[in-house]
Amino acid sequence: MSILFTFPGQGAQRAGMLHALPQSLAVRQAMNEASEVLGRDALTLDSADALRSSVSVQLALLVAGVATARHLMHEAGPPDAVAGLSVGAYPAAVVASVLSYADALRLVERRARLMQAAYPGGYGMTAILGLERAVLEPLIARIHSADSPVYLANINAPTQLVIAGAHAAMACVAALAQERGAYAAKPVAISVPSHCPLLDAPAAELALAMAAVPVAAPRLRYFSASLGRALSAPARIADDLARNMALPVKWHDTTVLAHEQGVRLSIEMPPGSVLTKLGALAFPEALSVAAADTRADTLAVLMARERQREQ
Repeated sequence: MSILFTFPGQGAQRAGMLHALPQSLAVRQAMNEASEVLGRDALTLDSADALRSSVSVQLALLVAGVATARHLMHEAGPPDAVAGLSVGAYPAAVVASVLSYADALRLVERRARLMQAAYPGGYGMTAILGLERAVLEPLIARIHSADSPVYLANINAPTQLVIAGAHAAMACVAALAQERGAYAAKPVAISVPSHCPLLDAPAAELALAMAAVPVAAPRLRYFSASLGRALSAPARIADDLARNMALPVKWHDTTVLAHEQGVRLSIEMPPGSVLTKLGALAFPEALSVAAADTRADTLAVLMARERQREQ
């Protein structure tokens, strides 16, 4: 196993992201199918105005991931494994044949609406850079209360962490973190407190919708970023997909596991490059590239070379 497709989560979005995808039959077909399922033109999801909504953001990330992966698979064959961060788990599941694309579109739209309705304002996420978990967690515990909730949400790298909660609580934690040596505290472009218990109720509701959807065993290695491990049982994957909005992200553990299992080429689906940078930081001897910053024909060549190296 040597080739991994990764799929970014909310926060990676950018205006025009769908219009910047390769102009190929595979991409057009993915766009057309999305438009038919959603009942509106999928290309309208990526305007600056549209991306103010979590619904448009999450759907655009799903469409971009599936469309680009299908294009690359048509040009160079399938990857050996997939992994997605947060909503990125859904395009990963589609590419691994766990979910149909149509079902994923409907589930992601439902997911985003549940998250948005639960916390229409006053909450979000903040990246804390330059501080280790052992230092940050006591600061979170110091501020957290029922009236001022804040949680550790993402462990993206040993010193790249993300907190989620109420804006005032996050601001207090960020200030304390910088006093303790964090070199930055940056708001993430997410308007809900993802990956913490604040989303337990929406996750439980999404699980009911997931129970009505056919789920198959993955045809590729499927890594769960919520658990930091590979999953193969359809029921386990379905539960993980439904509940990942309320579970902490263990991206660093997932990256380490993928490398231990032989991944030497990671390709991040558009529009982001954060996962690429995290991969390069963790394992500089492997190759991590972002599809958004690399020609599609170059990616196909890299995939072919990696397969030859394995032989």
